[in-house]
Amino acid sequence: MTETKLPGDQFVQSLARGLAVIRAFDAEHVSMTLSDVSRRTGLTRATARRFLHTLVELGYVRTDGRVFELTALVLQLGYSYLSGQTLPQLVQPLLEELSAQLHESTSASILDGGDIVYIARIHTRRIMTVGITVGTRFPAYATSMGRVLLAGLPEAELEDYLARTELKPLTPRTIAGTDALRAELAKVRLQGFALVDQELETGLRSVAVPIYRPDGSVAAALNVSMQVRYEDSGRDLDTAAAEVLPQLRDASQQVTEALRAKQEPRVPPR
Repeated sequence: MTETKLPGDQFVQSLARGLAVIRAFDAEHVSMTLSDVSRRTGLTRATARRFLHTLVELGYVRTDGRVFELTALVLQLGYSYLSGQTLPQLVQPLLEELSAQLHESTSASILDGGDIVYIARIHTRRIMTVGITVGTRFPAYATSMGRVLLAGLPEAELEDYLARTELKPLTPRTIAGTDALRAELAKVRLQGFALVDQELETGLRSVAVPIYRPDGSVAAALNVSMQVRYEDSGRDLDTAAAEVLPQLRDASQQVTEALRAKQEPRVPPR
């Protein structure tokens, strides 16, 4: 029998109820009547009314007299948390969720010179001969995350990278020509993702998407790595990408929105 944990003597029930009222609003319940809020929170109508009108007075909720909606001032409640989070802290829980959904290894990296540097990683199995941890570096040109990051560079910076980087064939599949890599990066930029098939290491396939800063530049990259088994060797690459792209793009969008929220000014109280 599971023991029910009772609130301690420092527990403020009215605060808990007020937060429950705020949490009752979501994407499927943007506008609610008093009865709706009462039903979703389990509060009586009289109690729900008091909390709603208190929130209206504070500016967190607006009403036309019948229907209630949250206002943008609610964003302040999460601003302090977001403003203190670094990119790895924002990414890590999403990588965990993504890995659980896809049962594959997931990672995030940034560009440092000619290399990618891992800033977060969740691994389901050992898929490379070299262990990957936070801080691991790989040449950007031969990785899916690297190509996403390179494709996001301004043209002058990309040309400088291509001019000073020796493109070594790490496997028989590695794109090791400047013109070929430039064409591949143009494709990545157009389609919004990179797919690399056994170019960094034989047996490793990965798909990556960008994370954007509020100004639209590429801040980092997320990827899903998959081990190519014998039975998968003939599988169409587009099919492999399509199986993970929706979830990967959704995770990227969530981090992009969090970065935007970190930069947005606080809504001034009324």
